Amino acid sequence: MKLLNRLLLFMFATTLIVACDDEEYPVLNPSAETVVSLSSSDVVLDKDNLDADVLTVSWSEPAYGFEAAPSYRISFTYADLTEVVNAGSALSKTFTTSELNKILLNLGFEGGVANQTNIKVDAVLSSYKEIASSSVTLTATAFEDKLDLSTIWGVVGSATPNGWDGPDVPFYKTSEADVLVAYPTLTGGEIKFRTNNAWDFNYGDSGLDGTLDEGGDNIPVNAGTYKITLDLTTLTYTIEEYAWGLVGSATTNGWDGPDMPLQYDPFSDTWKALVELATGEIKVRQNNDWGVNYGDNGSDGVLDAGGDNIPVNAGTYLVTVDFKTFEYSIKPTFIWGIVGSAAPNGWDGPDVPLNLSFEKDDFWYINGVTLADGEMKFRANNSWDNNFGDTGLDGVLDNGGDNIPVSAGTYNITIDFADPNAPVWTIQ
Repeated sequence: MKLLNRLLLFMFATTLIVACDDEEYPVLNPSAETVVSLSSSDVVLDKDNLDADVLTVSWSEPAYGFEAAPSYRISFTYADLTEVVNAGSALSKTFTTSELNKILLNLGFEGGVANQTNIKVDAVLSSYKEIASSSVTLTATAFEDKLDLSTIWGVVGSATPNGWDGPDVPFYKTSEADVLVAYPTLTGGEIKFRTNNAWDFNYGDSGLDGTLDEGGDNIPVNAGTYKITLDLTTLTYTIEEYAWGLVGSATTNGWDGPDMPLQYDPFSDTWKALVELATGEIKVRQNNDWGVNYGDNGSDGVLDAGGDNIPVNAGTYLVTVDFKTFEYSIKPTFIWGIVGSAAPNGWDGPDVPLNLSFEKDDFWYINGVTLADGEMKFRANNSWDNNFGDTGLDGVLDNGGDNIPVSAGTYNITIDFADPNAPVWTIQ
C-alpha cells in the first residue's frame, strides 16, 4: 500500500509539473515603444478664445507582443515641476486654450512670455510596468488668467474697518454693466459710497428709500457681513446679509458654527479660505445657517445643494469655491506666520498668520502687525519643520537662517516666494 501511495504521489507531481510547463505566459516585446507627436510645436494662447482647440498630443500604439489594454498618461515638465494628465485608452488628446493655459501656469509659466515644456507619454500596463516615450518640446506662450474687476468705487464710513478716512472697502465689477458689488464686514454705524477714496463725488440715501442721492444722507447699518449691490444706471442699491463659510466636524467650531469664513477673490471671481482642518467632514453654507448649504454627492469636485458631507484629513488647506460653476478644490498648503520673542506669543506660538495675496502668486503679507523689541522668524503651520530667517540681513530669506532682530513698532511685512529657494521679504 505504501508503495502504491508513493507511485500515485509521483504521478500527481509529474502531472502538475507538466501542466505548469505547458501554460503560456505573455512576454512583453523588449522593443515596444511609443512615439509622441504634436499638432504644433509653437502655440500662443489667446484669452479671448478659451474653448478653442489649440494642441493635440498623439502617440503610436506600442507593439506589446500580446493583446494589451493599457491606459495612457501625458506629462508636461518645466524646470522641476511636472503636470500629469490622464488620457484613458485613446491614442491622442486635444487640449483647449483654457486647459493648456492652466497646465502651463501650474508649471510656473509667466504670462506673455514664450517658454518650453517637455511632453512625454507613458503607456501604463500595470502598477509596476510602464513604457515611456521620448519627450518632445513645445514652445508655448500662456496668458495670466487673473481678472481685473477693480473699480473706482468704495464703501466708506464709521461702520467700515478704516472709518471715514478710508481706504474704502472696494466695489467690484459684475457681469452686468454698471452694476457693482462689495462684500464688507461692518460694525454698527453709518456708510456712504464714494469714488477714488475721496469726497469729490459721493452718494448717500436721503429718505432711506434705496435710491442713491448725490451727497445724500449717511446710511445706517447694523453689524454683520453683507453684499452691497450698486446700480449706477438706475441709481439704486441693496444691502443684504451675505457670507459663505465652512462648517463641520473638521472645523474649529464643529457643526454648530460659527463657520470658518470664505473670502471673496476678485482676481478669480471665486471664494477662498486658508484653514487648518482636523480629520472629519465639512460642508459649505451661507450666512451661518442651514437654509442654504452644499456638499458633494459622488466626490466629483462639484458642490450639490444639500449634498453629502465632504471628508477631509487633518492638515492646512486652501479651499476655493466657484459659485458660478459650483466647482471647488481643497488643496494642501503652508500657512506662513511670524514667530519669535518680538511676536505676541513668543517662540512657542501660535504664530501671527500672514495673508495670502490673491493678486500675486506665492505672495504673503500682513499690514499693521505690532511687534516688540526682540527677534523673529517666519515658519509654516506653527511648526519648526519649515522656517526661514535672514542670515546677513540682506532681504533674502534663508531656510533655517538666523533670527531677525526688530525694534518695537507697527509694521507692514511681505514675503515673495516667486523663487522658493531664495524668497524675498520686506518690513516697513
